[in-house]
Amino acid sequence: MENELSALSVIFTEFYYWVTVVLMFLIHVGFCMYEVGVSRHKNHLHTLMKNTMLIPLVTVTWFFFGWWIYWAMINGPWLGTSIMDGNSGLQLGGGYGANELANPMSPIMGVNLGDHINGVFWAAFLLFSWTAASIVSGAVIERIRMSAFAILAIAIGSVFWSIDASWGWHFDGWMVKVLGYHDAYASGVIHACAGGFALGVLTVLGPRLGKFASDGTPRNIGPRNPWLVTVGIFLIYTGFWGFYAACNIPILDVGPEYGLEGVYFTATNIYATPTTLSGITFNFLMSLSGGLLAGYLVSKGDPFWTYSSGLAGIITASAGNDLYHPLQAMIIGAIGVYVAYKMHYWVERKFKIDDAVGAVAVHGYAGVVGLIICGFMLWGYPSSGYEGYAAINPVGMIIGAVIMFGLLGFLPGYVIAKILNGMGRLRIPKEVEIAGLDFNYMEAAKADEDAVAADQK
Repeated sequence: MENELSALSVIFTEFYYWVTVVLMFLIHVGFCMYEVGVSRHKNHLHTLMKNTMLIPLVTVTWFFFGWWIYWAMINGPWLGTSIMDGNSGLQLGGGYGANELANPMSPIMGVNLGDHINGVFWAAFLLFSWTAASIVSGAVIERIRMSAFAILAIAIGSVFWSIDASWGWHFDGWMVKVLGYHDAYASGVIHACAGGFALGVLTVLGPRLGKFASDGTPRNIGPRNPWLVTVGIFLIYTGFWGFYAACNIPILDVGPEYGLEGVYFTATNIYATPTTLSGITFNFLMSLSGGLLAGYLVSKGDPFWTYSSGLAGIITASAGNDLYHPLQAMIIGAIGVYVAYKMHYWVERKFKIDDAVGAVAVHGYAGVVGLIICGFMLWGYPSSGYEGYAAINPVGMIIGAVIMFGLLGFLPGYVIAKILNGMGRLRIPKEVEIAGLDFNYMEAAKADEDAVAADQK
């Protein structure tokens, strides 16, 4: 019976992650529609191509070294001792040790009848990597070179997000053990990090032509297709719901390491502490609702900010949505939206930062606020199911927010953008920006139309 139950758990887990990956693909579909809806017609195809080409770029690099980084850098700056070292006996992926998972040439990274988990688990993390790159993509539309974006997408999608996930989104991560860092649904490890990275790039990239008047007053360059924006953001909501499920480990046999041999949880978070899919469904929908309500009020009914605020509400509450009460999730989501909205326009006016879709605010500022609130709301709760880890606390979460947004987000984004800019490879020429990045496509289409018209005469 024990073997039958174990086999059922493996089969269910494989299918569970496969379904969540399919749902998460909708996040990327939504980002494509959302960004195209915001961009001007002369840049539509370039915007689509950026979001399309990050898929193979991040996928291939994540296969070769992103996954390795996740498993290899859990000790970060050599703080804490790994529970996977020595004779811990921890085995993953059908008998493969953690070190073998770090090798892209390992037999486990392919068709292996002894492994039912690694591929779908790898794919779930890969979709998170796409999300990190897409967050940056939206912020920099209409003025960045494709080659520069490719480098930046690989950097955030397969390097820096992989490092922060290894440090703070791994059951063996040093930030969890030493700081008591808790980020169940990635307020920091994806959103704050990618938002900070985008801000670093924008600081160097500069605003779109015409964004600021001669006296420095910002002009509103609103969405060009609100229907695409609406459908796109609703697809992101849907995919994000799948993302929440993918952040859980279903039907976990707790085992003797907890002193609870034979006890099963229907779900745990990434840190192996129990939660339920029912509970996170309450909190997902309540934080979405709190964000939408706050966005509508603070923006005075602006559709673009209302839709975006639903996402910001979820992101703010995500760090602790495995444990919050639904009313807490709603209020926390609303607080994050208010702070993010105010911060966006203050930074825009003060530093002349042109964030085309509000990505830094929705993901970065909201993510940071969510981490800080989580430190206070869940103060004293265990950060992990494993013994000896620091409890969740405000100081650890604030330090974690600085690491995610600043050290692994803003700093590398700024440095890489600065290098590319120094080489003259970051921003498109002024005349190309005026004509539009789709100028060649439009000229070709016009030539085709002229040829057809000439044939008909």
